[in-house]
Amino acid sequence: MQLAHNLVDIVEQKQATDIVLLDVHEQTSLAHYFIIATVDNERQAKAIEDELLEKLKLQQNLRPLSVDGLDGRGGGWSILDYGDVIVHLFTLDMRLHYRLEELWNKGHVVVKML
Repeated sequence: MQLAHNLVDIVEQKQATDIVLLDVHEQTSLAHYFIIATVDNERQAKAIEDELLEKLKLQQNLRPLSVDGLDGRGGGWSILDYGDVIVHLFTLDMRLHYRLEELWNKGHVVVKML
């Protein structure tokens, strides 16, 4: 839970919007938590990704298990998988298209920041 809150804090500091922390551990074995956030563009997503990678490596010696979309080929959706917590960064169009909150609507909303 502490990792999830740390990730949310970093995402918020880099000015992502509509941040949701979902507890999905009862719905899937993929992760305990999903963080879903909206970014203005892929450049902002890259800045958030860089900040997450740098801060977690320095503070906790923690690196993601996998990343996708970091090279700008994410098509508006970047994912960082930290095991128990998966971070989803969407441009607004892609977030509306994939609607993960609806897909995982049985998950418990732990934090919602507009």
